This record gives sequence, structure tokens and C-alpha cells, in this order.
Amino acid sequence: MGGGLAVFLTQTPQVVDQEPASGAATRPAAQAAAAATTPEATPAPWKPGAPRTLRIPSLGVDAPVVPVKAPGGTLTPPSDPQQLGWWADGARPGQRQGSVLVAGHTVHNGGGALDDLEQVEVGDPISVATRGSDAADLPYVVTSVRIYGKGKLARQAATIFAQDVPGRLVVVTCEDWNGSEYLSNVVVVARPRA
Repeated sequence: MGGGLAVFLTQTPQVVDQEPASGAATRPAAQAAAAATTPEATPAPWKPGAPRTLRIPSLGVDAPVVPVKAPGGTLTPPSDPQQLGWWADGARPGQRQGSVLVAGHTVHNGGGALDDLEQVEVGDPISVATRGSDAADLPYVVTSVRIYGKGKLARQAATIFAQDVPGRLVVVTCEDWNGSEYLSNVVVVARPRA
């Protein structure tokens, strides 16, 4: 089984790979969905809340999200690759400022919720259900999909995970399995959809 990732959150978050602690759960088959292109997104008027579910319809992803802390400056996603981790000390979905950071493990032979994250396209919808909210999911629209080598991601971490930017969602997982480790990370950025 391949590794997922850990995010080092000192002054600038750093992302590195590590092996998930437990075996992979069976992943449902990805479903094809039409990409919805939307105009420029504006900050959402929703009440901010902790995320409980992340949905990426174009990939068939409907994954639970749990809050994770960063003791010693390291954020590690949950060991279950079907579950995602949200950096609880960062922005919350619905906030007008900051990056909502959600990370999950990728499994090179399948089983991770974000295994196919690199297939998301600009304009695709993503939604986040929040805790304590009876309202509809908070809708986002993908504005960029980038693959960063480990060194480049580390050098640009302050920008990628910035908390002084207009509210946005940043979803991260590993990419480019070479047979023993992941060489890159996929970073998807999405803006609130009005």
C-alpha cells in the first residue's frame, strides 16, 4: 500500500509523505459527472462551521472529514484513507478569509478517497457539509488543479496554505507513486460559489 501525507505546520505548512497506519478500505467506483462551469466565485454568505463531509461529484467522492490538530507542527490525516482530515486551527468553510485545508491519504493500489484527485477539472463543483448546520452543503467551484514536486510545494507552502487570502478550499493528497514513495502532491483550490 502507498503512503498518504503529513502536513508540517510551522510558520509555513510543509507536506511530506508517510505510510497510512491502517489498511485501505474498499473505495467505491468513481462516477463520471458533467463538469459545471461557473462564473467567478464570490465569498459565500454562510455561517462558518467545521466540515463533516467533502463531496466531489466528478470523482464520486463523498468522504467524512474529521478535525485534526498539528502537535509539534505536523498535521497528519486520519489513518483511514477513506476519511479526510481538516486542519482545525485554520479557516472553516464559510469564512470570508483563509484557506480551509483538507488533506487525505492516497493509496497507490486503490482505496483512498482522494486517489483520483488529479482528475478534477477547473469548473468542477465541490461541496462541504458543516457540523451543526441544517442548510444545504456549502458549494465551491474548482479554480486550479496543480501537481507540485515535494521541493516546490515546500517552497510555496506559505502561499498555497495562506490564511490571509479570500476564503477558499484547498484539498491536498499525494501523487506520482514510483514503487516505493510518492514524489509529488496534487493541490486543488476551490472558491465559494455564489
